[in-house]
Amino acid sequence: MFDLIVKNAALPNGRTGLDIACKGGTIAAVEPGISAEAREVIDAAGYLVSPPFVDPHFHMDATLSLGTPRMNVSGTLLEGISLWGELKTQQGIDDIIDRALRYCDLAVSMGIGAIRSHVDTCDADLKGVQALLEVRAQVRDYIDLQLVAFPQDGVLRDPEALQTTLRALDMGVDVVGGIPHFERTMADGAQSVRLLCEIAAERGLMVDMHCDESDDPLSRHIETLAYETQRLGLQGRVTGSHLTSMHSMDNYYVSKLIPLMAEAGVNSIPNPLINIMLQGRHDTYPKRRGQTRVRELRDAGIPVGFGSDCVMDPWYSMGRADMLDVAFMGLHVGQLSSRADMAWCFDAVTENSARIMGLEGYGLDTGCAADLVVLQARDKIEAIRLRAHRLAVVRKGNVIARNAPVVTDLALRGRPATLDPAAYAPTTDTA
Repeated sequence: MFDLIVKNAALPNGRTGLDIACKGGTIAAVEPGISAEAREVIDAAGYLVSPPFVDPHFHMDATLSLGTPRMNVSGTLLEGISLWGELKTQQGIDDIIDRALRYCDLAVSMGIGAIRSHVDTCDADLKGVQALLEVRAQVRDYIDLQLVAFPQDGVLRDPEALQTTLRALDMGVDVVGGIPHFERTMADGAQSVRLLCEIAAERGLMVDMHCDESDDPLSRHIETLAYETQRLGLQGRVTGSHLTSMHSMDNYYVSKLIPLMAEAGVNSIPNPLINIMLQGRHDTYPKRRGQTRVRELRDAGIPVGFGSDCVMDPWYSMGRADMLDVAFMGLHVGQLSSRADMAWCFDAVTENSARIMGLEGYGLDTGCAADLVVLQARDKIEAIRLRAHRLAVVRKGNVIARNAPVVTDLALRGRPATLDPAAYAPTTDTA
């Protein structure tokens, strides 16, 4: 007797007609025609079954705060930071918990199973840290929430930030963060990278830094991050998030930089929706796209995962916890238009990001955690094209969200009366 069997599933690797049997919170079998009994059976009807979506870069302490204390009129990163500075003095711990839990409900409904959230540590009371540690405990049964100690105002620029960041890590925050391009000088930025990487090395922690989130081609803290990763033996544990200055760097320098990153084993997390919204604000025309060099990073063997960054907060007034929206935008901005490229964009919001976060038991193989999403699409590319409807979300073998398929009834004389958007997927994949 299984807890759950998902029948007739298409998998992200292209295999079709498979059943997935779950028992005791893990995947017990993946094969065609499983005939055993189960407490619950889902007929995937040939639709795509994926492991959960993973958001490797988010700010949960700010989410759903749009308009408080006011709107970001300029739409710039710096006005957003200024607004956040006003908001965090006004909000209480319960306010943060309430907004974060509401966001987690939305995230689950959209098939997200893991989130890495940066939490501001430039706050003497560490209200955001206290709040998100409580949220992490409350959602642990359905979301893997990984927290990054993030000194938003600069670990050197803010005289108290180093101590509050260390306190946050002592309280149980998982990852060391930073923002070197927001320090007062380029030299201070490089020093902050060195200092924070040393802290991570001493504590055996991962590193995820907001790095070079600007249009300045001379903002090159990712180079320092790659160097410190090698010097301290942190290979595979370090991530540079955003890396938007790379879109403005000259090609010769990038031809040196990307191999250094690959050699150091540094990961990359672009945030397509936010990067293209905030960057290039000082340009007239032509306007820079704002997204880092995704194709070149990927082709160099650097792990790349797409993050959503923000939903309805001082920096971004839109968003709906949809990682397929993120993949859709990353695909377009990065001109990732071949069939292989488009399928890879699905991986950038699933398995690539899971690997960057170090998630254990992630995937659809026997023995993996029984965490699944049934999507109203036939394959990965169609899932992105349609931003596919989530038919079911499964956590540890239990269905925690469910929706009926979306179909449209048409009143067209002499024509089919119903339309399933997924019915227009190609029957064969072509490169």
